Amino acid sequence: MSDNPLLHQLGYPADARLVVIHADDLGMLHSANQAFLDLHAAGIVRTGSVMIPCPWSEEIVRLAVANPALDLGIHLTLNSERKGIRWRPLTTCDPASGIIDCDGWFWPRPEATIKHMDVAAAVAEMRAQVAWAHRNGLDFTHIDAHMGTAVTGPLFEHYVQLGFEYNVPLLFPRAVDDYTRGLLLGGVDDDTWREAAHAVEARGMPLVDTFRITPGYDKMGSRGGVIDEYEQVLHALPSGITYFAIHPNAPSAELEAADPDHSHWHTVEYDYFQSARARDFLAAEGIISIGMREIRAVMRG
Repeated sequence: MSDNPLLHQLGYPADARLVVIHADDLGMLHSANQAFLDLHAAGIVRTGSVMIPCPWSEEIVRLAVANPALDLGIHLTLNSERKGIRWRPLTTCDPASGIIDCDGWFWPRPEATIKHMDVAAAVAEMRAQVAWAHRNGLDFTHIDAHMGTAVTGPLFEHYVQLGFEYNVPLLFPRAVDDYTRGLLLGGVDDDTWREAAHAVEARGMPLVDTFRITPGYDKMGSRGGVIDEYEQVLHALPSGITYFAIHPNAPSAELEAADPDHSHWHTVEYDYFQSARARDFLAAEGIISIGMREIRAVMRG
């Protein structure tokens, strides 16, 4: 049983299993945008978020402005991890900012960002990404963090402030488990995480209970790109609301160039999460797929 008040506010009992199957990394590639449009139409994947500094962000934002039914958030981006495609900040090309490497790209790994960043520069970049989306008409439903960087260390309070300032929910799970610990880049211990979640929730921020991610990204020994592993994750979901971050792409040459080592992971997700097999599996498990728009509606009363 979950004690999350959001379940009741959404109209579900305490033993319900809800999942936000969330398409991360929109805007990185055209094929990521196309995947989200196809999956959204199929109905299982109902929400996703946009990496504003990436080259295809303008496309998906423009499409969302034209189609308000699309449930999109902002994937705050402070890292550029792909081998075949890189991206830069909106706000600076100054190495003194600490948020770029020697070639002017975001650092590939969150640990490097946390180590080198000037906090004011990182916060300015976070705010610029949200402001760009707002200025361009995106009715964003939530804010989350690419690779968890914006949630950690000295950036956490600024991340929370953005959620309250724009009156949108944030990705910040209530529960601490091995998946959640993958976000603890700043060395935050479990008790501190729980206290922070309680404090944010007490201020009126609706929170999901648990976090899951593409098998293979989770450091849990998964192989990646195997449908059975997705079904194992889904079968094991506890009661409450789980945010399941996936990274689907439609098959394309740009995907093969951008992420040659893991391209099949992305296309497996694209195929599976619009399949009859996925629909039947969720129905048999009694798992209900929701979007972030419903959660934002609760927050806004």
